[in-house]
Formats: sequence, structure tokens, C-alpha cells
Amino acid sequence: MVTAFVMIKTEGRRASEVAQRIAAIEHVAEVYSVTGDYDLIAILRLPDYERLAEVVPDQIAITDGITDTQTVLAFRAFTRRELDSAYDIGLS
Repeated sequence: MVTAFVMIKTEGRRASEVAQRIAAIEHVAEVYSVTGDYDLIAILRLPDYERLAEVVPDQIAITDGITDTQTVLAFRAFTRRELDSAYDIGLS
């Protein structure tokens, strides 16, 4: 399983419209409106890297209203439970 974060800049006030279109694309798990340099962040969950090459440039990046994207790949996910156990030294 591949997890990717696609940061998206949109034209003017089109973030909501673009978010709805992006959310409808297969393998897009969630879309968030955010503050900062980007307007949206889409979280993708894909079966393999080849699918990433199809989804980002061939579907997301060409969506009307998008002016720029940047994609970041995740190496590892950390849950609260994993982080707690990593720092547990047995003093409970």
C-alpha cells in the first residue's frame, strides 16, 4: 500500500469545487482545505507506485481549477499506540 499527500493550489475561490472533484477520484481517501501556501491536501491510498503515476498527473493535476501540485510520499505511518510503546520503558 502506498500513501501519498498531494498538496494543491487552486484558482481564486475554487477550492471547494476542486475538492469535490478530487474527492471523487478513485484512490483519493480524503481531501482537506488547509492554510498556508496550498489550498488543499489530498490523501491518496494506492495499491502500488504505478497507480500513483496514473492518478496524480493523469487525473488530479489536470483537474480544472488547479494551478499547481506537489506530491509527497509516506515511508511509514505512526499511530499513537506505536509511538507510546516506542517510548515506554516499563515504569507503569
